[in-house]
Amino acid sequence: MKRSVLKFGGSSVADFLKIKNISEHLKDRIEQDEQLVVVVSAMGKTTDNLLQSVNELTKRPNDKDLAMLLTTGEQQTISFLSMALNDLDVKAKPLTGYQAGIETIGKHLKSKISSIKTEVFNDLFEQHDIVIVAGFQGFNKEGELTTLGRGGSDTTAVAIASALQCPCEIYTDVTGVFSTDPRIFPEAKRWDTVSFEEMMEMAALGAGVLETRSVELANNNNIPIYLAKTLSTEKGTWIVPNDQILERKAVTGVALDKEMAHVTITFPHESQDFLKQLFVKLEEAEINIDMISHIQNQDGLQLSFTFKESDERDLTGLFDSLKADYPDLYVKIETTYCKVSVIGAGMRDMTGIASKIFKTLLDASIPFYQVTTSEISVSYVIDVENGESATRLLCQTFNL
Repeated sequence: MKRSVLKFGGSSVADFLKIKNISEHLKDRIEQDEQLVVVVSAMGKTTDNLLQSVNELTKRPNDKDLAMLLTTGEQQTISFLSMALNDLDVKAKPLTGYQAGIETIGKHLKSKISSIKTEVFNDLFEQHDIVIVAGFQGFNKEGELTTLGRGGSDTTAVAIASALQCPCEIYTDVTGVFSTDPRIFPEAKRWDTVSFEEMMEMAALGAGVLETRSVELANNNNIPIYLAKTLSTEKGTWIVPNDQILERKAVTGVALDKEMAHVTITFPHESQDFLKQLFVKLEEAEINIDMISHIQNQDGLQLSFTFKESDERDLTGLFDSLKADYPDLYVKIETTYCKVSVIGAGMRDMTGIASKIFKTLLDASIPFYQVTTSEISVSYVIDVENGESATRLLCQTFNL
């Protein structure tokens, strides 16, 4: 019997009508002799609403308490979906991350999956047609509830598919992977296939279609991902191993990341000890930084980098602790920038891509402040008010 993992995002399960429609679709699938693991997110804006409630109560919530609270969103969804399926005489079993045996390591709000107990699923499929799993969550060795961070339900789904060695289908409110966000550039092209390599780069640079770790997991375990719109008959996009892409495009997409911030650090002394302590603290706090620029001379050092806006609270606390040891430290955090990136596996073999990007931005009088490159991408920090216009111009330049 065929087994598949399906994931439905928050917008797909935002209300009871949508949950009922999904239930009808799932019933049709099991009547085709399938066994399904269905991973769901919290309904609509539930997680955002929970975080807003916390802000009204306290500005310094404990991470353990936050994880305990945030996991309730997905638990609502698995309960409602199971009720709707059982009304259709479908044998469904809802599981929290803890019940599904999803063990994690790391911080409570940024955990990583370390193992999944596959025997739980094998045992349940002896009596059930569908196992519904709360995405985004797990538990640590102390038995405490943990979360996987934003987009963690994607990671849950791919991790389960990897453990069970079966296909993974992710359903959301878009019809596949586009060259850029169609809300910014309505003429954006949808791709039938995209390589793991390109999708990882697009996700890491802010495309927002899939969570980066989910693509890494799929790549590491050779699990193709199908991304499509919930309950749509329109064809979606397959994200597949690199060797399955027959023809590589010079440029696959343009990603715009508005959820980034920029920090500039000035310290008026030459100090390797300061830099070591800074990067140790960044690692301990599990804060990912990007686009690092470093100048050091006899007058001291200046360091700048970008980071996710969601890490601003942790980063501010980190700098406060550093200032206790380094009172001359000056830190400026700015949220008036964004990052626009051009991505394509064909960049390895084709010349002139970078020069085209520079010319496009310069001709449009769009200033840029930092540039970084990889084998298959070029990224620019620009003013946030220029982000969408730069994205559209670059899509037009590369016929995306």
